[in-house]
Amino acid sequence: MGDEAGGLAPGRWTIDPVHSEITFTIRHLMTTVRGSFPDFGGEVVVGGDPMDSTARAEIRMASIDTRSAERDEHVRSADFLDVQRHPVMTFRGTGVERATIGRRAKRPRYHLDGELTVKDVTRPVRLLTEFHGVGSDPWGGTRAGFTATASISRRDFGIEFNVPLQGDKVMLGDTIAIALEIQAVHEG
Repeated sequence: MGDEAGGLAPGRWTIDPVHSEITFTIRHLMTTVRGSFPDFGGEVVVGGDPMDSTARAEIRMASIDTRSAERDEHVRSADFLDVQRHPVMTFRGTGVERATIGRRAKRPRYHLDGELTVKDVTRPVRLLTEFHGVGSDPWGGTRAGFTATASISRRDFGIEFNVPLQGDKVMLGDTIAIALEIQAVHEG
């Protein structure tokens, strides 16, 4: 991130879940269903060279919220997430590099490569990340802001459930679009 990461001091930055969100979308019939995972935590550890930074996160699967209690219960079941056996989804960052896409973005963009584990299946994931800067908060802390997006295949993680429809159509799409809005507090 070099000079473009102005104010992003080396050290541990803890994700503030109250001021952050993890959301997703998936095709359902002819529309898109949106949801979130409100129970999560993690950190970014910024290296002396910000390109050597790491990140990790844990998401409590049972916290899924699609604004439908019945649907959420079904998604928590063994048909989908099987939260009884797999209560946590994890992400572990493995590398950062300057993104060559999004040149018109207001802020520099980076790829955060990592490993996502869902239902004990680990796959590589590349997040397109935008750094929004650093500032002081009203409580005397220092915060950094990030946006990140990625798309994954649910089948890659063993989530196969679907309902066939007329012709070759199915009820659920395979691609899940993930969006993160992250505020992290510098811990030193």
